[in-house]
Amino acid sequence: MSKYLVIGLGSMGKRRVRCLLALGTRPEDICGMDKCQKRCEEAREKYGIRIVSGEREVDFGQIKAVIVSLPPDKHGIGVDIAVRHGKPVFVEASVILSEVEAIAEKSRDIFVAPSCTFVFHPMIKEIKKIVRSGEFGKVCNFSYHSGQYLPDWHPWENVKDFYVSSRETGGAREIVPYELTWITDIFGFPEDIKGYFRQTGKTGCNIEDSYASSMSYGGMVGNLLVDVVSRYPARNLIINFEEGQVQWRWDTRQLEVYQAQTGKHSFIKQDEQKHENGYSAMIGEDMYIEEIAAFLSGIEDESNYPNSLEKDMKVLKLLRRIEDTDGGFHRGYEDRISPN
Repeated sequence: MSKYLVIGLGSMGKRRVRCLLALGTRPEDICGMDKCQKRCEEAREKYGIRIVSGEREVDFGQIKAVIVSLPPDKHGIGVDIAVRHGKPVFVEASVILSEVEAIAEKSRDIFVAPSCTFVFHPMIKEIKKIVRSGEFGKVCNFSYHSGQYLPDWHPWENVKDFYVSSRETGGAREIVPYELTWITDIFGFPEDIKGYFRQTGKTGCNIEDSYASSMSYGGMVGNLLVDVVSRYPARNLIINFEEGQVQWRWDTRQLEVYQAQTGKHSFIKQDEQKHENGYSAMIGEDMYIEEIAAFLSGIEDESNYPNSLEKDMKVLKLLRRIEDTDGGFHRGYEDRISPN
C-alpha cells in the first residue's frame, strides 16, 4: 500500500514524485491524485505510481505523509485532507496570507512543512556560511535581482491556463515571498520594507510583473527586484561587507569573493546539478530532493525542517507591506497599469 500521497500532479507535483523516487521510495509506495485525467495518466506512465480519483480510494492507515502541490489558492483543499486523517503535510510555496493563516488555524495538531526550496540551493548555503562566519565583518548592504520571463515557465501551455496569470497568485507576486524566504533566513527579518509593484511589459496576462522593494535593518539596507519580464533568466546578488564583497550570478554557477585586506578574488564553484529534461539547466533537481528529505526528517523531529507556518506568515506580511506602501494591493488595478 502507498506510503505517500501527492495531491496535484502538475509540474511541481510530478517533481515531488521524482523527489520521493530519488530518495529511494518505490513507485508502488506513491499515490497520486489530480482532477485532470491527462496529468494522472502522464504521472502513471512516467513514474509507475498508483493513481486515485479521490480521497475515498486512499487507505490512510498506510499513508505516512501528504504532499500538496496544488496552486497557491488551493493549498487549503489538500491540507484539509491531511488534517482529516492526522497526517504530516508538505505544502508548496505560498503567496496568499489569508490561506496560510487558515491553514495554521486548522492544522495545529499536525506537522506542516511550508516549502522553502532555495534555502537548499548550494550557493545560497555557501552565502549563508560566509555571512554567518563574520569573516568579512558586518554586512553593509545587499542588492538582489530575480528575473524570469513568465511565458517560459510552462512553455507547453498558455500562461492564462494556470495560476500565474491570476492577479492574486501572479508570477511576480509569487516569487517575492519565494525569494524573501531565503533572504530572511540569511539576513533576518527587516525592521521595515517599502516598495512598488507595476505592470511594465507584456507577459500574456494582466498582472503586475515587477516588484521593487527596499529593506531597512537599522545598520544595514537591502534591495530586492523581482520581475517576470526578463527575457534571460537572472538571479544576481551583490553583498557588500565592511571588509569584502560577494557576488553571485546563478548562470555562472559560482560565487566570486573579494577580500579587501588582500585585494584578491577567489571563487567557489557549484557542483554539477542534475536537471529534468524540458527545464532550464540552471534549475537543478537536487535542492528539491533535499527539501523533501528535510520534510521527511521533520516528521520525526520538526526542528530538522528549516521553515514553519509562522515564518511563512511573517514573510507574506512583508509582501503585504510592499503593496501597502504603494497604495495597497486592492487599489484600482487600472490605476497602476503602465501605458503601452
